Amino acid sequence: MKHDPVAQPAGRIRSVVIVDDHPLYGDALASALRHVFQDCRIETAKSLGEAMDLLARGAAPDLVMFDLKLPDVTGISGFLSLRDRIPDTPILVISSLTSVDVVHALMDAGAAGFLPKDASAQVLKSVLFDVSAGRKYLPKEYQKTANTEQRRPDCHQVNQKLADLTPQQTRIMKLICAGKPNKQIAYELSLAEATVKAHITALLRRLGVQNRTQAAVLVESGNMDGAMGASDADARAFLSQ
Repeated sequence: MKHDPVAQPAGRIRSVVIVDDHPLYGDALASALRHVFQDCRIETAKSLGEAMDLLARGAAPDLVMFDLKLPDVTGISGFLSLRDRIPDTPILVISSLTSVDVVHALMDAGAAGFLPKDASAQVLKSVLFDVSAGRKYLPKEYQKTANTEQRRPDCHQVNQKLADLTPQQTRIMKLICAGKPNKQIAYELSLAEATVKAHITALLRRLGVQNRTQAAVLVESGNMDGAMGASDADARAFLSQ
């Protein structure tokens, strides 16, 4: 990834929240931020819960730098929760979780950009300039081509698929969207882990997706109110959240 140097930041970033549970990496991010935005206020959180607490106490960041792998949540669900809380604030995801599916799902869901944790400090600084100017950033190796671009599902079709889930599949899907691993899902639903895996395989097939990330994005893309006609009470409760 080659970036030309930029003399001055294009946008005004006065406040940044860093959400990362690795102190050394968080310090490195803060150092890069101070180099680019000399007067910005930097606050840190080691979990999604801490980040939400900061926002509840009045933090109003111009930018959030967010790791997908945190003590209380892993994967895209944490990003979705944060984005729903601050929909107008750019969120730059910096993570060691570098699955192409995850990255594309993040960008489709409104991330300001994605940067692998092994990116150089110079690249990070350049990306900060881009994001401050309102531009999205995605490394070339993750950018979609004409051959990989997929048509987003029709909202009505998504709602039909969600309404067709069984009660148990609905409960499991809810926990998947909350970022829970199979072991935790099994514990919360009093099921064997093998049973949970079988249910997940079945619900992925029913939703027409290949993995948990795609399933979470599919749920996010649906009009939840439009799926309320489902006859199953558990499905209605899930879709109304």
